[in-house]
Amino acid sequence: MQDKYYELTIKLDNSFVDVIADYILNIYEEGLELGKGKIVVRSESDLTFVKDALVSLAGTLNGDIKMDYTLEEKENVDWIKTYQDSVQPIEAGKFYIFPSWYEPKKDFINIKIDPALAFGSGHHASTFSCLEAINTYVDTGKSVIDVGCGTGILGLACKKLGAKVALCDTDPRSVKSCKENFALNEEHYDTLWEGSIDKANDTYDIVIANIIADVLRFIAKDLKSACKEEGLLILSGILDKKEELVKESFKDLKLEKRTLRDEWVTLVYKKEING
Repeated sequence: MQDKYYELTIKLDNSFVDVIADYILNIYEEGLELGKGKIVVRSESDLTFVKDALVSLAGTLNGDIKMDYTLEEKENVDWIKTYQDSVQPIEAGKFYIFPSWYEPKKDFINIKIDPALAFGSGHHASTFSCLEAINTYVDTGKSVIDVGCGTGILGLACKKLGAKVALCDTDPRSVKSCKENFALNEEHYDTLWEGSIDKANDTYDIVIANIIADVLRFIAKDLKSACKEEGLLILSGILDKKEELVKESFKDLKLEKRTLRDEWVTLVYKKEING
């Protein structure tokens, strides 16, 4: 262990903490500490590249997310333990999502996810709402695809309910993390590939896409094509102010359910025959 380490503190609106943490974990694979309105990143290597990446991201978002940064050099401590202590398990419907340093819980469907591996541990409002939708709509024998699978948490939930599960993500780190988490849970996916929904060779009873609004709009046609007639699309990662734009792209489908949680919207659509 080195005598010094770097600590980057990002202060931002609390509703964006999990989203920005997800982004950071795509470029920086060690643990983060999340607090109310702040994210703390620690490393024995200089973290300027993380700060620069966030500044660039904020610029592309046209001021939608404002962040303040403090980068300091400090005396070294056991910050991995500090990170682990900051991560708490959650319950979402039938599911109990917990990191490997906790024990499974009786009378729940247990899913073990180590958040440091990649984004998606169930804590973010959009992931939580997707888990609730899976709890309602997925059952044994259904075919499901999780588009933008991240850690694989949603696919794992579907698999544990007896579904046939395909997954895809354009980020190779997410594909790797998904494989690791399925192995961690002693589960097997049916299909997994690096890329997006346009590479799908099948159609599915349920199409899940927990991405961001602009990407949902961009791939809307492919998402609908991958869904069977009378099938469902579970769409999430939608900030409430972007909701109408997403709805415009899926107006040919029947809206079954809308969930709002912490400014994040989840929409469940049905692809009706001749719809």
